[in-house]
Amino acid sequence: MGKEEQIEEREVLDSIFPEEIQDISETEYRISVLLDITNDDGDESEPPTILLQVKYPEDYPEKPPLLDLLPIPNAPVHPFFSVSSDRETLLDGLKDTIEENMGMAMVFTLYSTLKENAEALVAERQAAARHEHEQKLLAAEREENKKFHGTPVTPETFKSWREGFRKEMEALRTKQEEEDEAADKKRNRGKETVVQLTGKQLWERGLAGKVEEDDFEGDDVPVDGVEELKVED
Repeated sequence: MGKEEQIEEREVLDSIFPEEIQDISETEYRISVLLDITNDDGDESEPPTILLQVKYPEDYPEKPPLLDLLPIPNAPVHPFFSVSSDRETLLDGLKDTIEENMGMAMVFTLYSTLKENAEALVAERQAAARHEHEQKLLAAEREENKKFHGTPVTPETFKSWREGFRKEMEALRTKQEEEDEAADKKRNRGKETVVQLTGKQLWERGLAGKVEEDDFEGDDVPVDGVEELKVED
């Protein structure tokens, strides 16, 4: 019975997988399992493919088939799946299916289970990567928002700010005075600055109307109109 069931199952698999199945011997073959994966935006990775290798023991299906998983030679690396790394996990995931189908042709069911488990594994990793990316974006957004919230004002922070502000203003005032003084010296070429007094300042100092005597030395004093002056007895 085992041999007949093996031949019958093999014929059914040929009709289901005309392009995907490859014979190794009369009792051994490989089926190519292409995973249906939806890539995230910006991910242009090719969907991975697994080679499910099946070998019938003499008493199959009363005994389980011998299974192995192989990668496609020279296949591009996928960011969320690796046959070599995920091989044991995926084979362990077939054990329950084997136990449930003992005594029956089970290769197509094993193929379907393998494909489903591998696709779920990739989907979980994609979701984890999206979550991690979203958390990084949220963290960056929180840091950016801190710039707009500022530091909460307390008596201590205000006092510290006020002291700093006063020091800053004093430093600016001193700097401005030094710059003004330097500019004055430059204009006077190092001479003492001549201060021009206003009329009010001249009056307050008793200088208003005062004429230096030297201003009239050698000059004739006007005598027009002197003869008109008379001295009253």
